[in-house]
Amino acid sequence: MKRGIYTVRSAKGSADTAATMTLRQTCFRAGSTTPDDDRFDTACQHMLVMTGDTLVASCRTQTFADPGSLPTGYTAQFYDLTPLQTMPGPMIELGRFCLHPDHADPDIVRLAWGALTQMVDQTQAQLLFGCSSFPGADAHVHSAPLGYLAQRHLGPDALRPGKRAAETIDLRSLPPPAQPPTLPPLLKTYLAMGGWVSDHAVPDRDLNTTHVFAALEIARIPAARARALRALSG
Repeated sequence: MKRGIYTVRSAKGSADTAATMTLRQTCFRAGSTTPDDDRFDTACQHMLVMTGDTLVASCRTQTFADPGSLPTGYTAQFYDLTPLQTMPGPMIELGRFCLHPDHADPDIVRLAWGALTQMVDQTQAQLLFGCSSFPGADAHVHSAPLGYLAQRHLGPDALRPGKRAAETIDLRSLPPPAQPPTLPPLLKTYLAMGGWVSDHAVPDRDLNTTHVFAALEIARIPAARARALRALSG
Protein backbone atom coordinates (compact mmCIF):
# COMPACT_ATOMS: atom_id res chain seq x y z
CA MET A 1 0.00 0.00 0.00
CA LYS A 2 1.37 3.42 -0.95
CA ARG A 3 0.56 7.08 -0.34
CA GLY A 4 2.84 9.75 -1.76
CA ILE A 5 6.41 8.93 -0.79
CA TYR A 6 5.35 6.35 1.82
CA THR A 7 4.78 2.62 1.56
CA VAL A 8 3.34 0.30 4.21
CA ARG A 9 4.14 -3.39 4.39
CA SER A 10 4.63 -6.28 6.80
CA ALA A 11 8.02 -6.89 8.34
CA LYS A 12 10.03 -9.72 6.85
CA GLY A 13 13.49 -10.92 7.70
CA SER A 14 16.14 -9.98 10.21
CA ALA A 15 16.87 -6.55 8.71
CA ASP A 16 13.25 -5.44 9.19
CA THR A 17 13.25 -6.81 12.73
CA ALA A 18 16.44 -4.92 13.58
CA ALA A 19 15.09 -1.66 12.11
CA THR A 20 11.84 -2.04 14.03
CA MET A 21 13.60 -2.66 17.33
CA THR A 22 15.87 0.34 16.76
CA LEU A 23 12.88 2.63 16.15
CA ARG A 24 11.05 1.23 19.16
CA GLN A 25 14.07 1.78 21.37
CA THR A 26 14.33 5.37 20.11
CA CYS A 27 10.67 6.03 20.87
CA PHE A 28 10.13 4.03 24.06
CA ARG A 29 13.57 3.62 25.65
CA ALA A 30 15.57 6.66 24.54
CA GLY A 31 18.94 6.78 26.26
CA SER A 32 18.68 3.18 27.45
CA THR A 33 20.68 0.19 26.29
CA THR A 34 17.76 -2.12 27.05
CA PRO A 35 16.24 -3.45 23.81
CA ASP A 36 12.50 -2.97 23.41
CA ASP A 37 11.43 -6.52 22.79
CA ASP A 38 9.18 -8.82 24.78
CA ARG A 39 7.50 -12.21 24.72
CA PHE A 40 4.51 -10.86 22.78
CA ASP A 41 6.50 -9.99 19.66
CA THR A 42 6.50 -13.53 18.29
CA ALA A 43 2.68 -13.71 18.44
CA CYS A 44 2.25 -10.43 16.53
CA GLN A 45 2.35 -9.16 12.99
CA HIS A 46 4.66 -6.18 12.58
CA MET A 47 3.70 -3.36 10.22
CA LEU A 48 6.24 -0.92 8.79
CA VAL A 49 5.76 2.46 7.11
CA MET A 50 8.74 3.23 4.88
CA THR A 51 10.01 6.08 2.75
CA GLY A 52 12.59 4.54 0.48
CA ASP A 53 14.78 2.43 2.77
CA THR A 54 13.99 4.51 5.86
CA LEU A 55 11.58 3.23 8.52
CA VAL A 56 9.38 6.12 9.70
CA ALA A 57 6.71 4.27 11.71
CA SER A 58 5.87 0.83 12.97
CA CYS A 59 3.35 -1.04 15.06
CA ARG A 60 2.43 -4.58 15.95
CA THR A 61 -0.94 -6.28 15.90
CA GLN A 62 -2.32 -9.47 17.38
CA THR A 63 -5.64 -10.86 16.21
CA PHE A 64 -7.83 -12.67 18.73
CA ALA A 65 -10.32 -14.85 16.86
CA ASP A 66 -11.80 -15.95 20.19
CA PRO A 67 -12.49 -13.21 22.76
CA GLY A 68 -11.81 -15.82 25.42
CA SER A 69 -8.11 -15.60 24.58
CA LEU A 70 -7.84 -11.85 25.34
CA PRO A 71 -6.14 -12.48 28.72
CA THR A 72 -3.08 -13.83 26.87
CA GLY A 73 -2.30 -10.48 25.19
CA TYR A 74 -0.12 -7.54 26.16
CA THR A 75 -2.90 -5.16 27.23
CA ALA A 76 -4.36 -7.73 29.64
CA GLN A 77 -1.26 -7.33 31.84
CA PHE A 78 -2.58 -3.91 32.86
CA TYR A 79 -6.35 -4.05 32.37
CA ASP A 80 -9.01 -6.62 33.23
CA LEU A 81 -10.56 -7.28 29.81
CA THR A 82 -13.33 -9.57 31.09
CA PRO A 83 -16.09 -7.14 29.98
CA LEU A 84 -14.86 -7.33 26.36
CA GLN A 85 -15.26 -11.09 26.32
CA THR A 86 -19.01 -10.56 25.97
CA MET A 87 -18.50 -9.03 22.52
CA PRO A 88 -18.86 -11.18 19.41
CA GLY A 89 -16.34 -11.60 16.66
CA PRO A 90 -12.57 -11.26 16.29
CA MET A 91 -10.64 -8.40 17.90
CA ILE A 92 -7.30 -6.81 17.00
CA GLU A 93 -4.86 -5.53 19.60
CA LEU A 94 -2.70 -2.66 18.37
CA GLY A 95 0.57 -1.98 20.16
CA ARG A 96 3.97 -0.31 20.06
CA PHE A 97 2.72 2.29 17.58
CA CYS A 98 5.68 4.62 17.12
CA LEU A 99 6.64 7.46 14.79
CA HIS A 100 10.21 8.41 14.00
CA PRO A 101 10.85 11.73 15.80
CA ASP A 102 12.26 13.28 12.61
CA HIS A 103 9.19 12.42 10.51
CA ALA A 104 5.95 14.17 11.50
CA ASP A 105 4.05 14.00 8.19
CA PRO A 106 0.35 13.23 8.92
CA ASP A 107 0.28 11.03 5.81
CA ILE A 108 2.32 8.48 7.77
CA VAL A 109 -0.46 7.97 10.32
CA ARG A 110 -3.13 8.03 7.59
CA LEU A 111 -1.36 5.29 5.66
CA ALA A 112 -0.95 3.18 8.79
CA TRP A 113 -4.67 3.45 9.48
CA GLY A 114 -5.41 2.52 5.89
CA ALA A 115 -3.42 -0.68 6.39
CA LEU A 116 -5.20 -1.37 9.68
CA THR A 117 -8.54 -0.90 7.91
CA GLN A 118 -7.52 -3.52 5.38
CA MET A 119 -6.62 -5.87 8.23
CA VAL A 120 -9.97 -5.24 9.95
CA ASP A 121 -11.83 -6.05 6.74
CA GLN A 122 -9.80 -9.20 6.13
CA THR A 123 -10.33 -10.57 9.64
CA GLN A 124 -13.87 -9.20 10.10
CA ALA A 125 -12.69 -7.75 13.41
CA GLN A 126 -15.33 -6.09 15.57
CA LEU A 127 -12.98 -4.18 17.88
CA LEU A 128 -9.58 -2.52 17.70
CA PHE A 129 -7.94 -1.89 21.06
CA GLY A 130 -4.67 -1.32 22.90
CA CYS A 131 -2.73 0.86 25.32
CA SER A 132 -2.43 4.48 24.20
CA SER A 133 0.51 6.23 25.84
CA PHE A 134 1.62 9.65 27.01
CA PRO A 135 5.39 10.15 27.50
CA GLY A 136 6.43 10.11 31.15
CA ALA A 137 5.27 7.90 34.02
CA ASP A 138 4.18 10.78 36.27
CA ALA A 139 0.47 10.64 35.52
CA HIS A 140 -0.19 13.96 37.24
CA VAL A 141 1.83 15.73 34.53
CA HIS A 142 -0.91 14.54 32.19
CA SER A 143 -3.82 15.64 34.38
CA ALA A 144 -5.20 18.00 31.70
CA PRO A 145 -5.57 15.44 28.89
CA LEU A 146 -6.64 12.70 31.31
CA GLY A 147 -9.28 14.98 32.83
CA TYR A 148 -10.45 15.81 29.31
CA LEU A 149 -10.76 12.11 28.47
CA ALA A 150 -12.82 11.53 31.61
CA GLN A 151 -15.18 14.34 30.67
CA ARG A 152 -15.61 13.49 26.98
CA HIS A 153 -14.51 9.99 26.03
CA LEU A 154 -15.15 7.34 28.70
CA GLY A 155 -16.32 4.02 27.31
CA PRO A 156 -19.67 2.40 28.10
CA ASP A 157 -20.02 0.93 31.58
CA ALA A 158 -20.68 -2.55 30.21
CA LEU A 159 -17.45 -2.68 28.18
CA ARG A 160 -14.88 -0.61 30.08
CA PRO A 161 -12.05 -2.77 31.41
CA GLY A 162 -11.47 -3.17 35.11
CA LYS A 163 -8.28 -2.48 37.05
CA ARG A 164 -5.47 -5.02 37.02
CA ALA A 165 -2.30 -2.95 37.46
CA ALA A 166 -1.03 -2.29 40.98
CA GLU A 167 -0.81 1.46 40.32
CA THR A 168 -3.67 3.33 38.64
CA ILE A 169 -5.03 6.87 38.36
CA ASP A 170 -8.80 7.42 38.38
CA LEU A 171 -9.52 9.75 35.45
CA ARG A 172 -12.70 11.03 37.05
CA SER A 173 -10.70 12.36 40.00
CA LEU A 174 -8.97 14.85 37.69
CA PRO A 175 -10.54 18.23 36.84
CA PRO A 176 -11.34 18.85 33.17
CA PRO A 177 -9.12 21.48 31.52
CA ALA A 178 -10.40 24.87 30.40
CA GLN A 179 -9.22 24.21 26.83
CA PRO A 180 -9.01 20.95 24.84
CA PRO A 181 -5.47 19.58 25.36
CA THR A 182 -3.04 18.12 22.87
CA LEU A 183 -3.37 14.35 22.57
CA PRO A 184 -0.95 11.73 21.19
CA PRO A 185 -1.55 11.07 17.46
CA LEU A 186 -2.73 7.48 17.93
CA LEU A 187 -5.22 8.36 20.65
CA LYS A 188 -6.44 11.39 18.73
CA THR A 189 -7.24 9.16 15.76
CA TYR A 190 -9.02 6.59 17.93
CA LEU A 191 -11.28 9.30 19.34
CA ALA A 192 -11.91 11.01 15.99
CA MET A 193 -13.38 7.74 14.75
CA GLY A 194 -15.66 7.29 17.74
CA GLY A 195 -13.33 5.42 20.05
CA TRP A 196 -13.37 5.50 23.83
CA VAL A 197 -11.04 5.02 26.80
CA SER A 198 -10.90 3.36 30.20
CA ASP A 199 -11.86 5.21 33.38
CA HIS A 200 -8.31 4.92 34.72
CA ALA A 201 -4.73 5.37 33.54
CA VAL A 202 -1.72 3.20 34.31
CA PRO A 203 1.81 4.55 34.91
CA ASP A 204 4.27 2.24 33.13
CA ARG A 205 7.61 2.61 34.92
CA ASP A 206 9.32 0.19 32.54
CA LEU A 207 8.63 2.29 29.43
CA ASN A 208 8.38 5.61 31.30
CA THR A 209 4.89 6.26 29.95
CA THR A 210 1.37 6.68 31.24
CA HIS A 211 -1.28 4.88 29.25
CA VAL A 212 -5.01 4.47 29.01
CA PHE A 213 -6.92 1.61 27.47
CA ALA A 214 -8.32 2.76 24.12
CA ALA A 215 -10.90 0.94 22.02
CA LEU A 216 -12.66 1.46 18.72
CA GLU A 217 -15.85 -0.45 17.98
CA ILE A 218 -15.74 -0.95 14.22
CA ALA A 219 -19.51 -0.78 13.80
CA ARG A 220 -19.55 2.68 15.39
CA ILE A 221 -17.09 4.34 13.01
CA PRO A 222 -18.98 7.13 11.19
CA ALA A 223 -19.81 6.11 7.63
CA ALA A 224 -17.88 8.99 6.04
CA ARG A 225 -14.73 8.13 7.98
CA ALA A 226 -15.09 4.44 7.14
CA ARG A 227 -15.30 5.30 3.43
CA ALA A 228 -12.21 7.51 3.67
CA LEU A 229 -10.24 4.75 5.40
CA ARG A 230 -11.26 2.17 2.82
CA ALA A 231 -10.21 4.56 0.07
CA LEU A 232 -6.77 4.69 1.68
CA SER A 233 -6.62 0.91 1.89
CA GLY A 234 -7.28 0.62 -1.84
